[in-house]
Amino acid sequence: MTDSKEMILEVRDLCKEYPSFRLENVTFSVPKGSITGFIGRNGAGKTTTIKSVLNLVHKKSGEIRFFGLDLDSHEKEIKERIGYAGGAIDYYKKKRIRDLIAVTKRFYEHWDDEACRKFMNAFELSEEKMPSELSEGMKVKLNLVLALSHGAEFLILDEPTSGLDPISREELLDVFEALRKTGVSILFSTHITSDLDKCADRIVYIKEGRILASDAMDRYLSDCKAAGYGETLEEVMLHFEKKEFSFGAPESTEQPL
Repeated sequence: MTDSKEMILEVRDLCKEYPSFRLENVTFSVPKGSITGFIGRNGAGKTTTIKSVLNLVHKKSGEIRFFGLDLDSHEKEIKERIGYAGGAIDYYKKKRIRDLIAVTKRFYEHWDDEACRKFMNAFELSEEKMPSELSEGMKVKLNLVLALSHGAEFLILDEPTSGLDPISREELLDVFEALRKTGVSILFSTHITSDLDKCADRIVYIKEGRILASDAMDRYLSDCKAAGYGETLEEVMLHFEKKEFSFGAPESTEQPL
């Protein structure tokens, strides 16, 4: 078992209730240095979990710790060390990127202008452009610049590749791998299992508000293969998520004699 000191995020018995949905005792952890894929079909609870972990919505109960620190007691300190991006940037679409950067940096004590320029250059972004002028893939990269330029050690990304074309998705996955090599850990939610095949080393699987699995990717797939659930992540998800539909016998069109 991995020592808790090596965990960048620990979630224990997280519960959150809405009138038509609830998270029930959600428990998982993210080790330092990992790219962890957070999977589940749409509506399974991925975004609710992420928002609860970030205290963007208030949990009913449970414990959330980053870097060994309790979120309730150390929220400001923790948020100085993490970055969040919810896919493509969709606010202030007609503002210049330089203005977005100027506003964002005010919220972080350790904003690094040099790092910001480095990521802007690496992602081939111009400060003179507006988000409305960017492709969906470039909007995601802009969100990553804003998340990384204060020295974030841990990125939490909600469906960052959703809606991107295959080339843009491939480029973004390459970015994730390059960031891991610099020591940045990543948790990203997705329902596109092929993305995880290319970059993730861990998996957290949520179904109907409950964690179905939290494990190393290769070990989880090996166990699923041995149990006859499938050999790929897509096959495993189909095994657990596929529903049988029955619409009854068709009505006869024959007329009685």
